[in-house]
Amino acid sequence: MTTYVIGDLQGCYDQLVALLDDINYRPEEDHLWFVGDIVNRGPKSLECLRFVKQACENGQADIVLGNHDFHLLAAYCGVEKYISKSDTLSPILEAEDADQLVNWLRKQPLLVSHPVFEAVMVHAGIPPQWTIEQAKGYAKELEAQLKGPDWQSYIVNHLFGSEPDSWDEALTGYERLRYIVNAFCRMRYCNAEGKLEFKTKSAPKDIGGEYQPWFVFPNRRNKDHEIFFGHWSTLGAIDAYQVHATDTGCLWGGQMTAYALENKQRFSLDCEQVCKPKQKKKKS
Repeated sequence: MTTYVIGDLQGCYDQLVALLDDINYRPEEDHLWFVGDIVNRGPKSLECLRFVKQACENGQADIVLGNHDFHLLAAYCGVEKYISKSDTLSPILEAEDADQLVNWLRKQPLLVSHPVFEAVMVHAGIPPQWTIEQAKGYAKELEAQLKGPDWQSYIVNHLFGSEPDSWDEALTGYERLRYIVNAFCRMRYCNAEGKLEFKTKSAPKDIGGEYQPWFVFPNRRNKDHEIFFGHWSTLGAIDAYQVHATDTGCLWGGQMTAYALENKQRFSLDCEQVCKPKQKKKKS
């Protein structure tokens, strides 16, 4: 049995099928880990979501929620403020099984642990001041909210926002949940105490300064596990610092990655560009 960690799909279904064929994926023996962002921006989000849902229900896969998966939940709930023109979620929302897909998706975890190895999967990262056991507990707090009867009210009224940007165990209520979801699903850069910085999306040019990639800090308390994550396509493939970055930019014309956890081998599929990055407006 091999556990394959698959980078962000974002609606790139044909590429997923091709990658699984390339690695000779055996559904009756192997197991898939999907790092989140199953949907959005790519052309076949509905097909991706149906495939992942079926694989999970068959015991062949696990998934963690990513920020684009939360965008789908928000769109389902009627939120428009945070929905982008580049979103490609309509085929899911208009599908006959939309209710079943969304209600399954909202019950998926933020963190998955391997049953044998000291390895976990999240979408974006784990703040340096959290241990793995703490991270598991914080993930369950948010998961309970999403599984509850008032989940739609939470999505509409309390999910979005970048504050608080600093962790304090004394945080309560929706502020506490907002930091938790932002850390797991949006984080790239932070400081040594886990203060989040959301503006920078590019890969780091050097290591130094207050805000750095969340995984480089010497005081990081979760280095006792290998951490698999996606979310950061500009970072590329990294296998260092006890972390493995798996979003290698399939959507943008990069590659789709499968990382074999047991033998530490990467497999990559070259992808044609299906989405162009936003161009910064030139100052006049």
